[in-house]
Amino acid sequence: MAATKGKAKKVSAGKHDQHKKPKSDIEIAQVAKMRPISEIAAKALGIKADHLEPYGHYKAKVSLDFIKSLDKKPDGKLILVTAISPTPAGEGKTTTTVGLGDGLNRIGKKAMICLREPSLGPCFGMKGGAAGGGYSQVVPMEDINLHFTGDFHAVGAANNLLAALIDNHIHWHENDTTQLDNRRITWKRAIDMNDRSLRDIVTSLGGVSNGAPRQGGFDITVASEVMAILCLSKDLKDLQRRLGNIVVGQTRDRRPVTAKELKAHGAMSALLKDAMMPNLVQTLENNPAFIHGGPFANIAHGCNTIIATKTALKLTDYVVTEAGFGADLGAEKFFNIKCRKAGLKPDLVVLVATIRALKMHGGVARKDLKEENVEAVEAGLANLERHVSNIRQFGLPPMVAINKFSADTAAEVAVVKAKCAELGITAVESDHWANGGAGAEELAKTAVKVIEQGKSKFHPLYPDEMSLWNKIRTIATSLYGAEDIIADKKVRDQIEAYQKDYGHFPVCMAKTQYSFSTDPNLLGAPSGHVVPIREIRLSGGAEFMVVVCGDIMTMPGLPRVPAANNIHIDASGRIAGLF
Repeated sequence: MAATKGKAKKVSAGKHDQHKKPKSDIEIAQVAKMRPISEIAAKALGIKADHLEPYGHYKAKVSLDFIKSLDKKPDGKLILVTAISPTPAGEGKTTTTVGLGDGLNRIGKKAMICLREPSLGPCFGMKGGAAGGGYSQVVPMEDINLHFTGDFHAVGAANNLLAALIDNHIHWHENDTTQLDNRRITWKRAIDMNDRSLRDIVTSLGGVSNGAPRQGGFDITVASEVMAILCLSKDLKDLQRRLGNIVVGQTRDRRPVTAKELKAHGAMSALLKDAMMPNLVQTLENNPAFIHGGPFANIAHGCNTIIATKTALKLTDYVVTEAGFGADLGAEKFFNIKCRKAGLKPDLVVLVATIRALKMHGGVARKDLKEENVEAVEAGLANLERHVSNIRQFGLPPMVAINKFSADTAAEVAVVKAKCAELGITAVESDHWANGGAGAEELAKTAVKVIEQGKSKFHPLYPDEMSLWNKIRTIATSLYGAEDIIADKKVRDQIEAYQKDYGHFPVCMAKTQYSFSTDPNLLGAPSGHVVPIREIRLSGGAEFMVVVCGDIMTMPGLPRVPAANNIHIDASGRIAGLF
């Protein structure tokens, strides 16, 4: 644990100007004066120590028995933080979520945040972790971004246990009973790392004693169906049921074979028992935070666990959560999958926008984003406007948080505020990155004001009974601005075959996060394009259909210069170069 111990004291920018002389995230996090997590639990949430399972002094899991005891308590207000279509570096949804949570507490509201756990893939790759930034972070930052409480390892172990049992099933000819066809196994192994060399592999080489050779592959752990199941299960019984319903492959006559038939779901559940308990940590300002589950939003459903969100709603008056990437991905899945499954009804959507992202959508090259360009901001506002329109299609009131960057100018910010006023919504410039909760006070006050107007009339975009093909088309035409969707005959036949037994499932779109289209270079708010459906995958346990669009990969690769190259342990024994 690298953070400073001793008398608890909230970390704040104080007299330090973060914009002029920025400190790295890890520099700020490592001087955080954290309070014992038992104290945070007791004072902020009313959770006694005997309901916690501590992981050191500053992390703890909350027992499922305690969570069950909250069932009859009323729910607080739910705020979703999402964003416009991001630049490759991200636009600060997590930072804004943390800042808004701290801001709400600062104005006297009882609030907490719910985040996803970071994946090691982007941590060592390009994007970085998911613990916030600047003076809006959750801590202990290094623990959260690296191994945390081991949930991801448990998910990977459960995923790979199933893979091992599948190959063992084939090796001992037990598929003579189940009729599982070795050529039609769809289950992949998983690892929490960006490793393009594992996308397509051949297993069981080296002779008869090593099993039956077949083509396979790896997904990154956050794309595993096991991760989705963890995030969507309401309790341990539901978890085990869902794991049993995972479809691992097909018979020769195309009948689906499940994990339950291989007797795998019980042992998988045992591996995930502790992972089902939400992880409690704190912000730099000693406010409570659940960090639990971590599916990506471009290749999975992009939301933290249902159990963490619903528990937070019982414990506080305001819950701030986030959904990955832009609102066309994370927010859409939050509404159509998570809220549908959990019965959640959000009260407000905060759409994060940055001047630099708007300029990029307005045609400015990445290297020129620090230069003032009001015209480009105006052009890029088409992207923001599309997202605002999309959020309203779910019956929800949006507001815009302009996440302040050091290079932003008053003229550029004024253009965004004027456009939002024209759209009938409020835009607030928020400086939580540099000033923590103090920089987000206006954002918090505005959020409370919008919620108190009671305008939320939430509903999903499509009904359960709509056909799978039309669900996909509805998302593409209503949210992406597409003219239509296309798929070759093989994919259309797959969708038609799935319709009978799984047509009531929602769809989980897997596509690039950088554009409304499937072309990552088509920025702004493109219209009239066609969305190609490359593949459809059944997630029988998660109870949704994954629709793979364009060239999206479920196992990312590392960039030419990965972030891992800069991470090391310094002379004092601290982790350095993380962010």
